[in-house]
Amino acid sequence: MPTNRPQRHARATTTDLKADVAATRDRLVELRRHFHMHPELAMAEHATAGRIAEELRRAGLDVREGVGGTGVVGLLRGDHPGRVLLVRADIDALPIEERTGAEYASRTPGLMHACGHDGHIAIGLVMAEILAARRAELHGTVKFAFQPAEEQVAGASAMIAAGVLRDPAPDAVIGLHLSSKLPVGQVGVQDGPCLASVDSITLRVRGRGGHGAVPQLNIDPILAAAEIVVAAQTLVSREISPFNPAVVTFGMIHGGTAGNIIADEVQLGGTLRAYSADDRAHLVRRLGELAAHVATALRATAELEISGGTPACINDAAMAELMRRAVVATVGADHLTSRNPLGSASDDMALFLEAVPGCYCFVGAGNVARGIDATHHSNHFDIDEDALPIGVELMARATLEYLGG
Repeated sequence: MPTNRPQRHARATTTDLKADVAATRDRLVELRRHFHMHPELAMAEHATAGRIAEELRRAGLDVREGVGGTGVVGLLRGDHPGRVLLVRADIDALPIEERTGAEYASRTPGLMHACGHDGHIAIGLVMAEILAARRAELHGTVKFAFQPAEEQVAGASAMIAAGVLRDPAPDAVIGLHLSSKLPVGQVGVQDGPCLASVDSITLRVRGRGGHGAVPQLNIDPILAAAEIVVAAQTLVSREISPFNPAVVTFGMIHGGTAGNIIADEVQLGGTLRAYSADDRAHLVRRLGELAAHVATALRATAELEISGGTPACINDAAMAELMRRAVVATVGADHLTSRNPLGSASDDMALFLEAVPGCYCFVGAGNVARGIDATHHSNHFDIDEDALPIGVELMARATLEYLGG
């Protein structure tokens, strides 16, 4: 029976892999720029999914479309029996008006690939092509999952519900995220938590509206909301260990119609982030309690709604070690780092990592000298395309070792 432990030495030779990958650079750039110019939002990635399916079929993979909405699954069966490795790449764009001025800038007003998913697609497709030509080296199956709606942390759960973890069931999973905040040539790999959990929060604070000149006759929900926002920060500073990263953010507040009118209701939106399941549960529970009690103290009421959550991304130690060996073989030990360039960002890759052992790594795509250093989700975001071959090579090396017999 095959084990789930990564092999320390692949039986298959990969001595020509670097040259094979280098020869694909122009194709990688063409693919990445195509998807960059034609971004599509979460669960609306119809043309994107169609092109992905077309390229996978051209490479000789068995393809299933419409998995969990607009997800695409490609099966690459090796010439020998063995384990199943899931390779995940996200495919959705963001509602951002691009301001890079690049010749390959988005051609769809108001939409932009501002997080590197266009590069993830290109890497996954070219990786499939390279590995398809090396079926004889594969003892098992590579299952490519091109996932929609990562930006809404909704696509992974949809694909899982649609059966992506069955027929065949994966033994492990790997993936990568390009990062403009890590220099091109560097790759970050961590054991354990590598990205935070996230829960979207909506807080409705209700009072009693009236004239601003007579506040004693009314109940001010804006005042109560302000006190809740400030008090909520103590959940991290006084209730979470200083050794455990956690974040409470309110990024939206709506309420009121005029400066001299006390509103009836205020609505706030934000996120809770943590690196452990216990801290995540504590923040969710305590924010509801704190908001209710602060509002009551100010004669108002508060109602908390939690939605759109995903757990933290937690790497398996053995799979992380597999990925580190692939990094060293690809870019050298001096370019391997444990740095997390995305901080407390979140990713529903977590659901795949929760289901099977795996590793999610960060591939440097920034280049300060070329002005490629804008943050993710910025309208100036871009990547150094030299990162694309690096991503393909390290993922292919990890795959060839894991399925090396």
